[in-house]
Amino acid sequence: MVPSPWVVRQVSKETPDTFTLVLDPPGGARAKFTPGQFSMLWVGGVGELPISISGDPARPESLTYTVRSVGPATQSLVSRQAGQTVGVRGPYGIGWPIEAATGRDIIVAAGGIGLAPLRPVIYHVLANRADYGRLTILYGARNPRDILFRKELAVWAKQPDTQLLSTVDYGGVAWRGHVGVVTTLFKRLRLQPAKTTAMICGPEIMMRIVARDLIARGVSGEDVYLSMERNMKCAVGLCGHCQWGPHFVCKDGPVFPFSRIASLLDRHEL
Repeated sequence: MVPSPWVVRQVSKETPDTFTLVLDPPGGARAKFTPGQFSMLWVGGVGELPISISGDPARPESLTYTVRSVGPATQSLVSRQAGQTVGVRGPYGIGWPIEAATGRDIIVAAGGIGLAPLRPVIYHVLANRADYGRLTILYGARNPRDILFRKELAVWAKQPDTQLLSTVDYGGVAWRGHVGVVTTLFKRLRLQPAKTTAMICGPEIMMRIVARDLIARGVSGEDVYLSMERNMKCAVGLCGHCQWGPHFVCKDGPVFPFSRIASLLDRHEL
């Protein structure tokens, strides 16, 4: 429960309100994590925040976090300078099923900053390309200014056996890409339902709609996974802030198969 002081190596701006922090562990320790896990990040005088790890799992010399600045706590975090410290606890939680998905086609569906927790999956699949089938990346943002990891998206789109489809809610006069919600991209999918594993992260309504659309197209609910990051405070299942029905999101998740939580998603304001 006591955070360790990690040193800020770099803070980079992704969008007008979103930043990526690279933190180095104390004493040259290794920063091993599973894609989909999160850490608790602490800034003195402000408090702790649960933030998903957005870096490359094959680079354990540091941990990377992508943070949207939406209040005093996140603003304090993204305002840290190189050489300053951030308290870190973790990593915690159950991540994406990258081992169980070996040999299968992978669909990564992200909305907004939900691409950050899924970026480690993309890194892993591309680094172990022979272990997986087709990789499809579906990404939706509110507008072109909010698109994350632009350079990486361009690189990923050129990888073998990889399809990247992106869309925005509002394009503006200069936008030449697709406009609409993520599910409007499904008509361009090359889908083999029986051999597909889908991993989804974004606003809850977006995840619910995408999951049900994939299931309607023949993907099993046991092969559709959602990241449910809800009100996590202690990260070890003690405080009860993230209790969701019978589950504690911090230790039973944050990643859940849709088949396990479908009934909870139907319950308003649970």
